[in-house]
Amino acid sequence: MKKQIHNIETNEIILVDMTVDEIEANESFGDQIKQEQDFAAAAKAKAEAKLAALGLTSDDLKALGLG
Repeated sequence: MKKQIHNIETNEIILVDMTVDEIEANESFGDQIKQEQDFAAAAKAKAEAKLAALGLTSDDLKALGLG
């Protein structure tokens, strides 16, 4: 896996190999983002289910200026 290094003084961009630690950190960060996206999707689905139980939709909330 490669990373870009940009020298802003010379505007030179070089590609170098990532270290094992950098690769692991990058993968860990990707996993964390995926977990946060999954959590957000579950929270949205839960909120929409609550709205549906009340007979409302997200469009209804927007019409009320709440969404």
